[in-house]
Amino acid sequence: MSSATAIPPTSMPSTDRFPIAPWDEASLVQWPDMDAHHLHLVSLLERVPHTADDDLMPLWAHILHSTIEHFGDEDRWMQETDFPAQHCHMGQHALVLDMLREVEARGHGGDLEIVRHMAHELSNWLPQHIDMMDAGLALHLQRLQAGHAPDVDAHTCGSESSCG
Repeated sequence: MSSATAIPPTSMPSTDRFPIAPWDEASLVQWPDMDAHHLHLVSLLERVPHTADDDLMPLWAHILHSTIEHFGDEDRWMQETDFPAQHCHMGQHALVLDMLREVEARGHGGDLEIVRHMAHELSNWLPQHIDMMDAGLALHLQRLQAGHAPDVDAHTCGSESSCG
């Protein structure tokens, strides 16, 4: 009979199953508030693979809250400046928030793997969203701040219909 005590299973996740895409400085859009939001979100996502199961849902709530705040700021900027592609951009925000809320509900139901998987997917989606959507918004805001008229020809998704 061994006197060794059984070690309980750990609630720490495997950090290699759903890796978080690294931040690339090329994703900076040169609009300080937007860049700060992006960097903050990435810093939160980078914590997910190393977060214990018991701490994952509070972290997810922070990610969701930060994303809601960030998208709200962008949506407000688009509406206040009549950004031509606002319907497409805001539509993408709404879809992502719906998914994040669904993942939150499933996580609270015990499915923590989907939370980790969504953090991985969000980290892959974010640079594409920045390149395809946020860079155009930042350029629009920069042009307006410099006193130039918006370049409406540069935005092809200005209809109220959904897009890609």
